[in-house]
Order: sequence, then structure tokens, then C-alpha cells
Amino acid sequence: MPATHERTANRPLTTRPKRRSTGPAAREPHRPRHTRRADGRGPWPYLLIAPAVLGMLYLLVYPLARTVLISFQDFGLRELILGDPKFVGFDNYRTLLSDPRFWEVVGRTFFFMAVNVVLIMTLSTLVALMIERLGRFGRTAVLSALVLTWAMPVIAATTVFQWLFHSEFGIVNWALKELGFSSFDRYPWFAHGPAAFTILVVLVVWQSVPFAAITLYSALTTVPTELYESARLDGASGPRIFRSITFPVVRPIFMLVLSLEVIWTFKAFVQIWVTTNGGPGDATTILPVYAVQMALSSQRYDLGSAASLVTVLLMSGVLVLYFRQMFRQEDEAS
Repeated sequence: MPATHERTANRPLTTRPKRRSTGPAAREPHRPRHTRRADGRGPWPYLLIAPAVLGMLYLLVYPLARTVLISFQDFGLRELILGDPKFVGFDNYRTLLSDPRFWEVVGRTFFFMAVNVVLIMTLSTLVALMIERLGRFGRTAVLSALVLTWAMPVIAATTVFQWLFHSEFGIVNWALKELGFSSFDRYPWFAHGPAAFTILVVLVVWQSVPFAAITLYSALTTVPTELYESARLDGASGPRIFRSITFPVVRPIFMLVLSLEVIWTFKAFVQIWVTTNGGPGDATTILPVYAVQMALSSQRYDLGSAASLVTVLLMSGVLVLYFRQMFRQEDEAS
């Protein structure tokens, strides 16, 4: 055997290392086909959410688009039956904005919203602070009562208030008469504008306080107790502790509840429509009630649609100004 062959035979065998591929296929491990589809590349996720999206479009987007369309048409009872409305441009909005009654309703709507929101947020904050200081039994009792009040249907609660303030059989007139106020014997609460307005404010506040109080109480439970103890050791009073410790911590939740109450009171309709239909006169007519009155009583569905859109725009404007002010204060504080 030649020497070269002998050296080759005696040399230990070595394997050359395989070159590692640096392409995308090497960096990404192979995954089964069903795993790749589950990551969202297949059609199944879209098919699963399609019913919810279609339902939202039908229940929310279509009525809004239909309202916008009708507000630019001459749409009365004849057009509702025959289905041949004509476009009139901004004539409905010009008619609406030139009506003095409309601006009276706008002012009443903002006043109604302001009174309700101030009362709701004040009472809710006080109730939440009270619940925080109660014992276990008292806290459970108060929270249970709030949940039951919150769970009562709007129509049922409105009917109860109608019976409470009934002129002949209402317990309010009976109690006031027993206390010596004989002028309230058979007093017609819903026939007087200020009295009916006050009853509706009480009804809306009574229905709205439970949600706001429970939400604010949940926020209060997140405040560290060490902060309270340190403030008490420094001699801080109760109002000072609330201003300096409690409110800054719960402020985001407080602002969220405030914005929700603005929306809910601005578009309050069921309580007013069931109780007074906006009367007596226009004493309890706010924008949602005004829109329904124009659409149903006057059979001017075009003006009713225009009033509804103006209501949405006004409410959106209030919220935009409110959030801008809130963000500006947060930027200045930071």
C-alpha cells in the first residue's frame, strides 16, 4: 500500500459542520398548518365575529344612516306610506334652528342635565364614602339595596313614582296632609310644571345614584390605607384628606362616571314620556322628547330626525369640551 494511502487510512475521521441556513425558513420553526390558521391567517376568526359585526351594523349604523338621510328629505306621513320622499337639503335644519320653541327646549335640556348630574355625583360620592366607613353587615345591606334599586326596570320605577304622587291615592299627599300641610290634599303634582319637573329630577337621580355610588365605592377601595394613616398622623382633617388623597386617586373613575351621567341624563326620555309626555305645556320637554313629539304628534319625521341629530351633536360637543378641559388640567398637573 502506498504511504499516502496509509496516512489517509490512519487519519481520524472528521465530519465537516453543516452550514446553517440563514434564510427566513430557518429562523422560523416549522409549524403545523392548523397552528398558522389559528394565529389569524385563516378565515375562521372573521367568520366567528361576523354575526356580531353585522348585528352592530344593523342595530346602530343603519338607524343612524337612515336618520341622517331622512333629515335631508321632505318626509311626512305621505312619504312614509308612498315611499317617494324628495331631498330638500338643509331646509329642515333651517326650520328647526329658526324655531324659538326649539331653543327654549335646548336651554331646558341643559338645565335638566346640570341639575341631575350635580345631584347624582354629590349624592353618589357621599354614599360611597358612607359605605366605606360602614361595618361588614351595614356595607352588605346598603350595597344590596343599591343593587336592587339599580336592577329595577325603568318603566316599573316610573310607574311607582306615578302612584306615589297620585293626586287622590298617592302616599305623598297623604303623608303631607297628615303632617299638617292641608294644601296638599288632592294636590295635582303632574299638572304643575315646576312640580312635575322636580319629580322627574328626583326619579332620574334615584335611578342613577346606585350605579355611580357602587362604581365610586369600588374606586375608593383602591386607595392605600397607609396614605390615610400618614395624613391623620400629620393632623389632616377629613375634607383635607378627601381633597389631597382620596379624590386624586379616584379621579379617573370619577370623571368616567361623570361623563356617563352627562350622556344618560342628556338623553333621558322614557321617564319623561311615560310620566308627562313632556307636559304640562313644555315644562318637562327636553330634546329627545321634542324630537319624538315632532315625529309622532306633528308627523314631521324629517324635523324629528333633524332634532335627533342636533341632539347628538350638542351632546358630543359638550363631551368634547369636557374632555379637552380635563386633559388640559392633567397636562398642567403633570
